[in-house]
Amino acid sequence: MKEYKTVTQIAGPLVFVEGVSDVAYGEIVEIKLPSGEIKKGQVLDSAKGVAVIQVFGSTAGINVTDTSVKFLGETMKLGVSIEMLGRVFNGLGEPRDKGPAIIPEKRLDINGAPINPYARDEPRDFIQTGISTIDGMNTLVRGQKLPIFSGSGLPHNALAVQIARQAKVVSAKEEDEQFAVVFAAVGITNEEALFFIRDFERTGALERAVLFLNLADDPSVERLITPRLALTTAEFLAYEKDMHVLVIITDMTNYCEALREIAAAREEVPGRRGYPGYMYTDLSTIYERAGRIKGRKGTVTQLAILTMPGDDITHPIADLTGYITEGQIVLSRDLHRKNIYPPVDVLPCLSRLMNLGIGKDRTREDHRGVADQLYAAYATGRDLRSLAAVVGEEALSATDKLYLKFADVFEERFIKQGSHEDRTIQQTLDLGWELLSILPESELKRVKKEFIEKYGRKFRK
Repeated sequence: MKEYKTVTQIAGPLVFVEGVSDVAYGEIVEIKLPSGEIKKGQVLDSAKGVAVIQVFGSTAGINVTDTSVKFLGETMKLGVSIEMLGRVFNGLGEPRDKGPAIIPEKRLDINGAPINPYARDEPRDFIQTGISTIDGMNTLVRGQKLPIFSGSGLPHNALAVQIARQAKVVSAKEEDEQFAVVFAAVGITNEEALFFIRDFERTGALERAVLFLNLADDPSVERLITPRLALTTAEFLAYEKDMHVLVIITDMTNYCEALREIAAAREEVPGRRGYPGYMYTDLSTIYERAGRIKGRKGTVTQLAILTMPGDDITHPIADLTGYITEGQIVLSRDLHRKNIYPPVDVLPCLSRLMNLGIGKDRTREDHRGVADQLYAAYATGRDLRSLAAVVGEEALSATDKLYLKFADVFEERFIKQGSHEDRTIQQTLDLGWELLSILPESELKRVKKEFIEKYGRKFRK
């Protein structure tokens, strides 16, 4: 290990060291301050004998004359163990629940290992979240990466803990499968951290969960590490311990802001809206760590939550996330104003892998048809609301008025549910049939007649 006293510049969270050789990207360093205090950092860039180091914490006390930097020759690793279940850690993987330090079974690189595309298995099978708008119409599949697009002030944190609390594997063949949740909160307030911890403890969900909490007053560099710690833990539980792991990351917008802040400190040429040009690649190193691997029983499924600045779905963070992931769940401010929770607007929502997780022997044979029919009927009802605002409801036909009624009831009964209401997929599909009974049978063009007879007839008067 080489030690250098050639610090030439300190810019924000970055330290520049000259005259270095054989230094690798991502290598961990120890920075010894004149006071004797030791800080840790990570190599962000190394070229032409100059290393750029990102300090974990404040750069206060570091100077260019008496500070020494030691390169440790290894990348950042996390000590992982099955004992992490039920524990709460900070954004650097240190216990924050006043419990003992973890005795690691393994030490794993937090950047993970690239998965050979040939070794990837197709995502399949159903994860039940207990939320009708997700389970019924935008089904989450094991091994999928599905983001939730929210806005400032919308209840995405409440939705995140509800999913973490209620999510379970539902399979007709395998009832004994182990399920775990890894929850990573990036750049949250102390109030939000207390909310997450109390909810997990009060409901008992903490027993099968691992929490990583990075606070808003923690260094911005920590925000880049927290999601990777969560995913490293998830990969260990999935691929070493054969568990099905759901990773929930909130809020990816804070992650991207930290990325922009550090890029600005490095004086990089900015891209769209000031974000670095490599943000797409950087996000993909997080999102692409979800999946199933051939020959491994466990799976990693990812729900990433992001708040769209100005509710703009074309913003670079939402835009790039949409390219990399397999669909999106979109929260609506209009539904939130109507006091509907969770305010999921099903029309712009999409789960591209839904068909791999539903149907006979997975959810129910009528699932696809019911989802399509509910979507079509609600879309028609929403269009007719706009028309009725112009021409008046009296100008609409009797069938049109039924569609209007359907849209209102759909929002009030299907979308809206309690924050502790855990609906099974059977309850969700039966509720869908009950709402479809508002419409004439001749309008149900997206469901098979045999399913109307088998499942829908009992709800028709």
